[in-house]
Amino acid sequence: MKVTFYTQRKQINQGKDIKYLLEEWPFLFSELGMVVHFKELTGIGLKETFTRNVDMKGKRLLNYMKTVCVNKNKKFLQAVLKHKTTVGEVSGCSEDIKEMVLLLLSYFDEKEDVMFCYVEDTCLAGEVQMDQVPLTPTIVVCGQSCYSTRRFMLSVDRSIVQDKVTSFVSALCMMFGSYYCFNIHYPSDLASTLEFLQRCFFSINPEKGTKVEKTNTSRLHVNPRVLTLIQELSDHEWLDV
Repeated sequence: MKVTFYTQRKQINQGKDIKYLLEEWPFLFSELGMVVHFKELTGIGLKETFTRNVDMKGKRLLNYMKTVCVNKNKKFLQAVLKHKTTVGEVSGCSEDIKEMVLLLLSYFDEKEDVMFCYVEDTCLAGEVQMDQVPLTPTIVVCGQSCYSTRRFMLSVDRSIVQDKVTSFVSALCMMFGSYYCFNIHYPSDLASTLEFLQRCFFSINPEKGTKVEKTNTSRLHVNPRVLTLIQELSDHEWLDV
């Protein structure tokens, strides 16, 4: 992967489609292959950086959202109560990460179905109705809930590029990494959640530029809602960011 990195980047930057890249560089779409490519591209360890930051910040973020944010926003309070009703009090690192991501989506009022596509737990890659899957990198959840499954798939450009992802953390890291490895903009429907993950959990903090897709509305270099949450977390000494 390191030796062929230049050729991979050249073809990606030329705009070769995902199906071509999958056939030409199948290992790029494995977890290890993507981790290597992402590290060569950004200088950042994809999964190790995420898990390290989760260890430092994850539980504190959940605590902050459940004790402070719920008192500021009635709609967010309803989302927290809904998660508790649906799954009870979750426990364990992986379950905490699932809850953290779903609550971030609720906090920023962004659409879960742009990040996740839910299919039957026995669904095979060839059986996924791809017209129902977003074009952007998507975690295909094999089951009715992130909490109730241990099997995931990754879709990029409406193609299942990996159908044997066995952990939510791996699925999340590969979904996020795909935006960088394949030069894909964040969809506006996930702009805040992805940028918060980018800055707080993947340690990518550019002063200029944005990964958010261009729209008719001009966008600031840094999402103000993301900055506000980071500042509030810092003020309350929940996160050291």
